Formats: sequence, C-alpha cells, structure tokens
Amino acid sequence: MASKNQNKPPIPNFTNAPASPSNNQPVVDEVAVDKRRKIGLGKMVGPANSGRTRQAFSVVNGGQENGGPPSSAGSECGSIEFTKEDVEALLNEKMKGKNKFNLKEKCDQMMDYIRKLRLCIKWFQELEGSYLLEQEKLRNMLDCAERKCNEMEVLMKNKEEELNSIIMELRKNCASLHEKLTKEESDKLAAMDSLAREKEARLAAERLQTSLTDELGKAQREHSSASQKITSLNDMYKRLQEYNTSLQQYNSKLQTELATVNEALKRVEKEKAAVVENLSTLRGHYNALQDQLTLTRASQDEAMKQREALVNDVVCLRGELQQARDDRDRHLSQLEVLTTEAVKYKECTGKSFAELENLSLKSNELEARCLSQSDQIKALQDKLGAAEKKLQVSDLSAMETRTEYEEQKKLIHDLQNRLADAEIKIIEGEKLRKKLHNTILELKGNIRVFCRVRPLLADDAAAEAKVISYPTSTEFLGRSIDLMQSGQKHSFTFDKVFMPDASQQEVFVEISQLVQSALDGYKVCIFAYGQTGSGKTHTMMGRPGNPEQKGLIPRSLEQIFETRQSLKSQGWKYEMQVSKQYYLAFLFIFCLSFECYVYGHCKHMSYSKIYL
Repeated sequence: MASKNQNKPPIPNFTNAPASPSNNQPVVDEVAVDKRRKIGLGKMVGPANSGRTRQAFSVVNGGQENGGPPSSAGSECGSIEFTKEDVEALLNEKMKGKNKFNLKEKCDQMMDYIRKLRLCIKWFQELEGSYLLEQEKLRNMLDCAERKCNEMEVLMKNKEEELNSIIMELRKNCASLHEKLTKEESDKLAAMDSLAREKEARLAAERLQTSLTDELGKAQREHSSASQKITSLNDMYKRLQEYNTSLQQYNSKLQTELATVNEALKRVEKEKAAVVENLSTLRGHYNALQDQLTLTRASQDEAMKQREALVNDVVCLRGELQQARDDRDRHLSQLEVLTTEAVKYKECTGKSFAELENLSLKSNELEARCLSQSDQIKALQDKLGAAEKKLQVSDLSAMETRTEYEEQKKLIHDLQNRLADAEIKIIEGEKLRKKLHNTILELKGNIRVFCRVRPLLADDAAAEAKVISYPTSTEFLGRSIDLMQSGQKHSFTFDKVFMPDASQQEVFVEISQLVQSALDGYKVCIFAYGQTGSGKTHTMMGRPGNPEQKGLIPRSLEQIFETRQSLKSQGWKYEMQVSKQYYLAFLFIFCLSFECYVYGHCKHMSYSKIYL
C-alpha cells in the first residue's frame, strides 16, 4: 500500500465534490446524505511526499441471532427479530474468502449481506412504526388524563365554593340559634335538630372533598408515569433513528452495479432522443393543423357572409315579387272597372266610337302591362328558386365545414394530449438520467483527488530525470507515482494520475461529468492546488486562443452554453450567474504563504473556506 505522507507541497492535487440536495427524513429507500463532490487537479515538479490513504472495502457474511421484540419482515423473510448485539455483529462482519480475486464469491457474499441488511432495515422500520403507534396512544391517554384532571379541578373548586357557602350559612345559622337560644328556650329542641342535620351535611361534604382529593392525586400520578414512559420512548426512538441512519449510509456504499447503471443510462438516452424526435414531428403536425384550422375558419366565415347576402337577396326578391303581385291585382281591378264603365257608356250614354276606341286602347295597354308584369313575376320567381338553391348549397357547405372543424378540433386535442404525454415522458427520462448520472459519480467517489505531473523543464531535466517513476503493476497502473528523495522511495496513490504528456482534453474528460452534475442542479467544487510554478493556471485557464491548449474553465463554459443551447429547443430555461472572488482570496493565500515562509510556521491555522 502506498505511504500516507502528505506534508510536502510540490505535489499539486485536484479535488471535486458534487453534492446532491439533502434529505432529512429517515427513510430506507432514499438515503439522506449531503452529497458533495470535489476534484482537485494540479501539477507537480520535483520530489514530494503527498498522497492519501485508500482503505480496502471488504464485507464478510455472518450469522444472526434471534432476539429482541418480535417483528414481521414481510412475506419474503417471515418473522425475524434483531437485537442491538445482532445489529452490531452484522455491521462488524468481515468478508470470508481465500482468494481476493474471486469476484463471484465476493459478489455472492455481498448479495447475502445486503439481503441481511434489508431484513434488518425492514425490522427497524416496523419496530419504529409500532413505537410511533404506541407513542400516539400514550399521548392520547395523557390528553384524556389531563382533561379529566382539569374537569376534576373545576368540580372540586365548585364543590369547595359550595361548601364554603354552606359553612358561612351554618355559621350564620349558629349565631342566630345562639341568640335565639338565649331568648327562646322553647325553640331549643328544634334548633338542636336543625344543627345536627347541618353537621351531617357538612360531614358528607368533607367526605366528598376527601374522595375528590384522592382521585386528583391518582390522576397526577398517572400523568407523571405517562410522561416518564413517553420520555423513555422518545429516547428509544432517537436511538433507533441513529441505528437506521447508520444502516442507510452503509447500504448506500454497497450499490456497486456500475455496468447495469451505464446500460440503463444509454437506454434512457436513446429513448429520450426518440421522444424528442417524435415531439418535434408532433409539433410540426400541430402547427400544420393550426394553419389548416385557420384557413377553415376563414372559409367558414366567408361562406356565412355569402349566405347572409343570399338571404338578403331572397328577402328583396320576395318583396319585389309581392309588390309586382299587388300592382297586377291593382291593374286587374282597374281593368274591370274600366270595362264596366265602357259597357255602361255603351249602353247608357251612347257615346261616340272614338271614346270607346280610347277606352279599348287603354284596356289593351293595361293588359299588355299585366302580361309584362306577369313575365317579371315569373323571372323573379326563377331568381327566388335559384337563390333558395344557392342557400341550400351554402347550408350544406357550412355543415361540412363545421363537421371538418369538429374533426380537426378532436385531432388537435388528441395531438395535444400526446404532446403532453411525450413531455411528461421526457421529464421522467431526464429525472432518471440525472439520478443515474449522480449514482455513477457516487460510485466513482464523492471526493476524488487527481495528480497531474508537469513536464520537466530544461533547467531541471538533468538533475531530476530519475526522481519520478510510475508503477506498472495492474493494481496501481495510472493511479500511483513513486518519488525518490535522499535515497528513499516514497509512493503516493490517487484516484488518477495524469502523465506529463497528457493533453488538456484528457484532463477535461474526467471533469466534464461534474459540469453535467452542476447543470443538473448539484453543487460542484473543482479547484487546483500546488506550489508556485507547478502549472495550476495552465491547467485551469490554459491558452484560450489556442483550441488545443484551452484549460478547464474555458472548456467548462463551452460545455455549459452548448448544453443550454441544445436544451433550449426542448423547453428548458437556465439562469446563470457568475461571482468572481479571486483577488482577495489570492492576496490572503499569498500573505499566509509569505508569513509561513518568513517565520517558518503558520500562526493562523484556523480559517474559513476560500472560494476561487
């Protein structure tokens, strides 16, 4: 195992910590942990002693003893009981196995151990539920006892007031009796009898007061015992919560199914892409239907206007037809009158033939006018029939347009429902992707330390050519370095070691997942530290003008804005803020380092976090 000396400054390290939102509820399925990931990156020049301890993770199956209060653990495990000793024994179990590379045996042992932990957690949940029910019952009993106590106190106060009034009345009666005794000897016997009766009533009232006092004391004792029982139950509940929290934390460390999570993440991303494509097609179809609906509404409005115009024309034609009929009837009546007048003239007066000719001419003119009006009436009737046909056709077209509008409306409603379902699926897929991505980062480690070795310069290449070496064993390949100083070899182990020839892109690949975590809403901290000249600025900023030499900060910003632009079409909105606190923090670190250099030690070692 690598040594744990971390006192020498030349090794730059890199720490990251994305932290998920905390959850304070003691639930087994959702682990309440304030998750923060930190990744540190830096560069190293020359020999240095820096590293961190890496503990081996081992679990060994162990037996369980039945004890404690009975509890039902479900249909899968039957009735299982645990005690505090069983839980401690279960948590202190060590993994058994002769060969540490036998992954199948380790996996079987871990699955068995996880099953036992689940049984224990289920038992604790049920025990906690029973304690909560008992606590609720005790609270209800305590409330009832308090109400009874209050009622008894009120009743005793009323009785006491009544007894006091009775006593005052008795005293008044006694005084009056004494006065009457001195004055009237004849009424002595009657007064003595009444006094005896009053004394008996007083004794009865005193006995009642004594019984009420005893009942009050009993209620107070019951109240005190219930309070003590509630206190003990609260203490037991707190201890069970602590045990439950420890079990949850230990269970979260056993979720090591990284391959399954990766496959599920890829499948969800494919489904998300398909849903997004389907959503875009549905939106295009929806827009086309909206345009078609607009055209249909415009044609319907035009048809309605034409129908109104035709109705007005029909009304006008009917009015003209009625007027022509009235004129014809009037002319016919005039013709009849003239005919009768002509007959009268012929018979009675014997006027001249010229007057008769004039009357006949007038009659012919009236007949010709009647014929022309009849022709006009027929033409108007033909126009009226044509207008009615047009009106029927417009009514049919309006009905067809209304039917098409209803069908289009139903289709649009169905498309809107499908669009809403697709959006819900996208949101659920995005939640699942965030959860799986966060699980992957948890499996890699919430706090990771990277080491980047700076290439040797021309000045120190000859003196320090053989100071740094890299182990080639399978266990430490790419994760450890060896330093030679004063003839002694010091080994340091990290989560990952970047060689001197590692590019900026290779370093950013390890950091890009944390940028995605920040976009998903988790807190992320990335900082580089190391001695002066180790390459921190080159790693973080690089050369923005050169695409190959850009550092972590420019690349992270590019990834953030590219993701924002790609998700903008899906309805996501991001609000971004930048807070720059570099100068004061740099000045503080510089002064602190200078003070350590001058005095040989740091006088102020307790200081708050510094955010760069």
